[in-house]
Amino acid sequence: MSEEASKKPTGRAKGGAARQASQTPEQRSENARKAALAKAELAKLPKATHGSVDHPLRLGDLEIPCYVLDDGRRVLSLGGMVKALGMSTGSAGGGDGDRLYSFTTGKSISPFINNELMSRMKTPVRFQAPTGGSAATGYEATILPDLCDAVLEARKSGALRPQQAHIAVQCEILVRGLARVGIIALVDEATGYQRDRAKDALAKILEAWVAKELQPYVRAFPAEYYEELFRLRGLKYPPENPKFRPQYFGLLTNDIVYERLAPGLLEELKKQAAKDEKKKHLHRRLTQEVGHPRLREHLASVVTAMKLSNDYPDFISKMNRLHPRFGDNQMLDLEEGDR
Repeated sequence: MSEEASKKPTGRAKGGAARQASQTPEQRSENARKAALAKAELAKLPKATHGSVDHPLRLGDLEIPCYVLDDGRRVLSLGGMVKALGMSTGSAGGGDGDRLYSFTTGKSISPFINNELMSRMKTPVRFQAPTGGSAATGYEATILPDLCDAVLEARKSGALRPQQAHIAVQCEILVRGLARVGIIALVDEATGYQRDRAKDALAKILEAWVAKELQPYVRAFPAEYYEELFRLRGLKYPPENPKFRPQYFGLLTNDIVYERLAPGLLEELKKQAAKDEKKKHLHRRLTQEVGHPRLREHLASVVTAMKLSNDYPDFISKMNRLHPRFGDNQMLDLEEGDR
C-alpha cells in the first residue's frame, strides 16, 4: 500500500470526510461554530472528580454508576437509575423527555410525588465525565430513595398499573439495600471506624499475601532475572563466584518486586522477617495460595521487560508504566537514575 493510500480515511472517518467534502464553505463554517459552542458549554459544566463506570454503587445484584462532582454533589447516572428500576431504556436524554421524568409525571405516580421532588426531577444534572471530552447526565443521589418511597406508596394505594408492578419490586430491593448501607455508614461515623476502614482493608490484603510461618525453601527467582539484572547494571555475567550478588541488588529487588506486588507488602514482610533469625528470602514469607503464584506472574513480566530494555533507566521506565509502585518509601532509598 502506498503512503498516500495509507493516509486515506476509512470507516466512520471516511463517511465524515465525504460529508465534509459535500458541504458548502458556509455549512462547514456553521458546523465549526456549533462544535466550538458545544465545547464551550461542556467546559462550563461541573466535573466529576471521583467515580467511574468500573466502580458502581452496588446494592445486591444491582449496579448504578456514581460520581462526586467538583461542587460536592453526589450523582447517580441516569441510565444506571433507569436500569436499576427495571424500566425500559426509553429516552436517556436530559430535560422533560428523559425516562425518569416521564415516569414521575405519569398518572399513576405523579399524585405521590411531592412538589420538592418534582422540582428536582425537572432538572437532571449535566456534568463532565471523569474521562473528559463528553457530557453525562444523572440525578443527585438523594433523589433515588425519595423516588422509591413514592413508587412504594403508589403500590400500597393500588395506583400502579400491572405493567409497573416490577418497578415497585425493584424499588423495594433498592430501599432495603440503601438502608443497610446507610446504617453501616452511620455506625462507622458515630464510632470513628470510618477512619480505620482503609487500614482494615489493607490488613485483609496482607493476610492473604503474607504467611504466618516461614515457607519451605523453593527457588522463586529464575536465573534469567539475575542474568538480566547484571546486564542492565553493566556487570559481568556470570560472575567469577556463581553465588555472588552485589549487596544493593536486595534494594533493587525490593523496588522491582515487593513494592509493586501489593500495597504495604514490603513493610509487612520486613516486619515478619525481623521476628526471625533468618532475615533473608522475603519470598519465603509469602502464602502458597496467593503470594507465590502472584510472585511468579510478576517475575515473568519483569524478566520480559528486562529483555526489552537497553539499560536500567529504560527498564525502570517500563516498570513504572507496567507495574507502578504501591508505596513511595522505597523510592527515597534509591539513586535518582534507579527510580
